[in-house]
Amino acid sequence: MRFVFWLFLSISFAVGAQQKDRPYVILISFDGFRNDYASKFDLPNFKHFIKNGAAAEGLIPSFPSKTFPNHYTLVTGLYPGHHGLVDNYFYDKDLALAYTMRNRDMVENPKFYGGTPLWQLAQQQGLKSASCFWVGSEAPVQGEFPTYYYKYNESMPNKKRVDQVMQWLKLPKKQRPQFISLYFSLVDTEGHNTGPNSEELKNTTLEADSLLGYLMQGLKKIKLPVNVILVSDHGMYELEQKEETYITLSKFINLADTTVRIVNGGTQAHLYTKNVDSLYNALKAVEENFEVYKREDFPARWNYNHARVGDVMLVANPGHYIQINSRNFGRLQSPVFGVHGYDPDEVHEMQGIFYANGPNIKAGTTIPAFKNVHVYPFVALLLGLTPPKTDGDVNVLKPVYKK
Repeated sequence: MRFVFWLFLSISFAVGAQQKDRPYVILISFDGFRNDYASKFDLPNFKHFIKNGAAAEGLIPSFPSKTFPNHYTLVTGLYPGHHGLVDNYFYDKDLALAYTMRNRDMVENPKFYGGTPLWQLAQQQGLKSASCFWVGSEAPVQGEFPTYYYKYNESMPNKKRVDQVMQWLKLPKKQRPQFISLYFSLVDTEGHNTGPNSEELKNTTLEADSLLGYLMQGLKKIKLPVNVILVSDHGMYELEQKEETYITLSKFINLADTTVRIVNGGTQAHLYTKNVDSLYNALKAVEENFEVYKREDFPARWNYNHARVGDVMLVANPGHYIQINSRNFGRLQSPVFGVHGYDPDEVHEMQGIFYANGPNIKAGTTIPAFKNVHVYPFVALLLGLTPPKTDGDVNVLKPVYKK
């Protein structure tokens, strides 16, 4: 009986120690932060973070290199063609619903989100989670929200977002989230407005650098074992604000034709129709500065054959931008502007960042650029979670892992 008691006590202490020592993970996205910004601009906090942590030469987005599909890929380990959030804007024929990232009803509808997000994985395996503005966190995916989350409010000051993370980490242990996701849009917004090479963009990256420094100082005071992972969903490509840049769909398609539904996304346009061959052939005949595809003919590397993708899709060539009519030309005051969405395997400027720092990260490690589907199993590893089968491979990031 005494042996059983001591065995029980030993197991209890072992479990308690394991829970106590389990590291926390903060996954932070600086939307639109291109993979060369940290070296191109003087960003002391980023440089210190990288020097004392690990870095990839780039983080390769999934196609299309857009905000919503890639943020959701980062937390599911699935390509957009597999998790279903195929673009920022698209149409679902079965649901008869048009998804747009600015429509609250659509953003909060769980029917659009496949896979098992990291916050849900953590909760399924006994941990708590928190999210400040990550794509998908506002919908009850498989009936479940993060333990703590915010509905998106772009007016919430960036510093206050960091403060909220600190408040979560200061909660009593039983209430404290082990996994936290945090989102910032400032770099992407300025990149769109003035391009990736502007003085304004440089100043905005300095703001991002200040936020990182503020976060890391806060973590020092809390003194918890925290692994911080910095990512971005995509990079940014500079376009000239001139008429030749734009591909205007109204020149090729009768906008009054009710047999064609057009969903425009800048570097892509989704066209939904029952008359696939006739529409495809008509556009193929005038193909210039863009490529036209039937859904079943996409390059295999895109992993993009999903029913929510247009029956026919136009993909702008690098340096060009698709618009429905001529309303965009002259709209911006800047002579240049920034876009993303191009094929990340062919356009290097689409690459984002992966930097990591913490007790389970090998300091001073640099690895080649890798696809963003591999982030998911790595975060699961850091959290001690068993992930479902995804498109990601944990071995890709094993070189930066320290037990």
